[in-house]
Amino acid sequence: MTQTQTRVTFAKNVGFRKELNKRVDAYFQSENIAKRDNLAMYIKTAIILAWVISAWTFILFGPPIMWMKVFGCVFLGLGIAGVGFSIGHDANHGGYSSHQWVNYIFGLTYDAIGLSSFLWRFRHNFLHHTYTNILGHDLEIHGDGLVRMSPFMDHKWYHKFQHLFILLLYTIIPFYWSAADVYLVLFKRKYHEYDIPKLKPLEMLILLGGKVVWLGLFLLIPIAVGYTPIQVILGFCIAYMTYGLMICNVFMLAHVIKPAEFIQPNPESNEIDDEWAIFQVKTTVDFAPKNTFLNWYLGGLNYQVVHHLFPHVCHIHYPKIAPILAEVCADFGVSYNIYPTFGEALAANFSWLKLMGSLPQESTAL
Repeated sequence: MTQTQTRVTFAKNVGFRKELNKRVDAYFQSENIAKRDNLAMYIKTAIILAWVISAWTFILFGPPIMWMKVFGCVFLGLGIAGVGFSIGHDANHGGYSSHQWVNYIFGLTYDAIGLSSFLWRFRHNFLHHTYTNILGHDLEIHGDGLVRMSPFMDHKWYHKFQHLFILLLYTIIPFYWSAADVYLVLFKRKYHEYDIPKLKPLEMLILLGGKVVWLGLFLLIPIAVGYTPIQVILGFCIAYMTYGLMICNVFMLAHVIKPAEFIQPNPESNEIDDEWAIFQVKTTVDFAPKNTFLNWYLGGLNYQVVHHLFPHVCHIHYPKIAPILAEVCADFGVSYNIYPTFGEALAANFSWLKLMGSLPQESTAL
C-alpha cells in the first residue's frame, strides 16, 4: 500500500463522544475526584521506581550466585515494563498530572529506559491514537513489513510462520527501538511518509543523552563495578528481552486481535464513515477487566478502549470509566469488545496472527 500524508477525516459526530464525555465528567464531579494528580498514582510510581532500583542494585551488589542474578535480571525487566506501562505512558500522554512540567519530568523515564519520549509522543500519541489500525498511518500495526497484522497489508511468504517467530521478535524489539531512534532523527527523519517534527537542540540533547544514560546504567556501570563484558551483555539481554515480551504482547492484545477492526478510509474522500470516538471503540479491545493484578501492573492498558478515548485521564480511573462507556455504547448500538481473561486474549491474538499469515485470499475473507 502506498503511504500517504493526506489527512484522514472522520464522519460528522453523532453525539457519542459528547454524551460519553458528559457522563464521565459527571462521574468525576459527583465523586469530587481529580482526573490527574492522584495519590494512588504517586504511590504506584514510588513502588515501581523502587522495584527497578532495588532489582538493579541487587543484580550489581547482591550475593554472587548466578541463578539469583538471572532471576534479578528477569525481575528488573518486569519492572522496566512497569515503568513503560504506567509511569512513562501516563506522563507522555499528559495523563499523569495537570502540571505540564510534571508530565515532562516523568515522561523522561522513557529516555532512561532506552526509548525516546519525543519520538514516542509523535508516533504513539499522534499517529497511533488518531489513526488506530489504519495501515499507512498507524505505524504501530505496520511492523516494518516483518509481521502482517492487517488484512490490507501485502502478504509475504514468511508471514506464514509469524505466529511461530513472533515471541522471538518481541524479545529484540527494545534493542531495535533504541537504535532506530537515533537513525530516525539523524538520518531518515521520517516515519514512512510522515515527517518527524524537527527537534530543538535541547530535545536532541535529551534524546542522545538519554541513550548515554541508559547504556551507562545498564552496561558501563556494571562493567565498572567488576562484571565482565559478557556477563553484562547477558544480563542486559535477559532484562530487556523480558521487557520486550511484556510490552509487545500487551499492545497486540488491544489491537491485533479479533474483533478489533482494521478500517481503511474511502479512497476518494479519504474519510472514515464513523465518528472518531466510535472508530476508536471499533478498532480496540479490552481484556481481563476483573484481574486486580493486571489492572495495577499494566497501567490500565487492559482497558485500552477507555484509554484511547481518555488518554489525558490517569489510568487508575479506567475501571470506573469502563461501565460508563459500556452504557453509552449500548445506548448508541456500538459493540464494546472485551475478553474476560488475559489467556483468552492471548490465544485470540495468536489466532489472528496465524490467520494473517495464511494466503491473502484466505486471510482477507473475514
